[in-house]
Amino acid sequence: MFYVYVLENPSGEHYIGYTVDLRKRLAEHNSGKNFSTKRSQWRCIYYEAMLEGSDARRREKHLKTTHGRRLLKRRLKDYLFKRRAS
Repeated sequence: MFYVYVLENPSGEHYIGYTVDLRKRLAEHNSGKNFSTKRSQWRCIYYEAMLEGSDARRREKHLKTTHGRRLLKRRLKDYLFKRRAS
């Protein structure tokens, strides 16, 4: 199984990636093993599971586009609204 995921840090920044082992990858992000995310603690706010790695890579690439970010914003509408309100 392959996963495309969205992480969020306490300041509201997001990181999009893909992996085979979601729990292990999140631990790597939080332990500073990833250069892009080493300065903060992250939590997974969204993920999708796929059977093929090529599908996951293609989905990750799409979610990093303007259209993909808009899609995520619609899918996470309630979560993002509640986060801003608090």
